[in-house]
Amino acid sequence: MSVEAWALFGAMILGLVHLTAASFTFKAQVGNAYSVGARDEDLQPSGVAGRLARAQRNFLETFPIFAAAVLLLEHLERTGTTLGVWGAAMYLTGRMLFLPLYAAGLPWIRTFSWNFASLGLAMVLAAVVWR
Repeated sequence: MSVEAWALFGAMILGLVHLTAASFTFKAQVGNAYSVGARDEDLQPSGVAGRLARAQRNFLETFPIFAAAVLLLEHLERTGTTLGVWGAAMYLTGRMLFLPLYAAGLPWIRTFSWNFASLGLAMVLAAVVWR
């Protein structure tokens, strides 16, 4: 399996971590009765639970683009380039750092991790068209 595909697999696991973290912190905030009920009231997470929910939404904004780019690299047999390998590693690393930084409420360093991941994503996209 290529480095880019391993990074995609890691990002998939990270997606489950996002989902679990956001879900369990919200459940802790609102209680079991609400989380297993019909949820007729539209309660919104706040504090750490709210930050984790926003971090999850943020992850879901870039993950489909990353997944499509990696799958396209695989299909075109263009994996293993400097742009693709470094870009995939940067995307995954930046996204892994983003979650705890957002949960901790650290705005500037969180933004740098997002920028790092976004640069990695741009590199993977460039690897699709550059040989």
